[in-house]
Amino acid sequence: MLTKTKLKEHLDNFPEQFSIDELMEQLIVLEKIEKGKTQSQNDEVLSEAELNEAVNKWFE
Repeated sequence: MLTKTKLKEHLDNFPEQFSIDELMEQLIVLEKIEKGKTQSQNDEVLSEAELNEAVNKWFE
């Protein structure tokens, strides 16, 4: 989950003027990165071998 602290850090790096669309895009990217980090820490990811096996099943 995104925190105020992380959001403030990223807002400080934004240009002085930006659009709402640019802000929303960055918020979505930040949220996805944080979600991926959390999933990785909780071992909720597939190994490369597991991914290859799943992809191969799709093409059978």
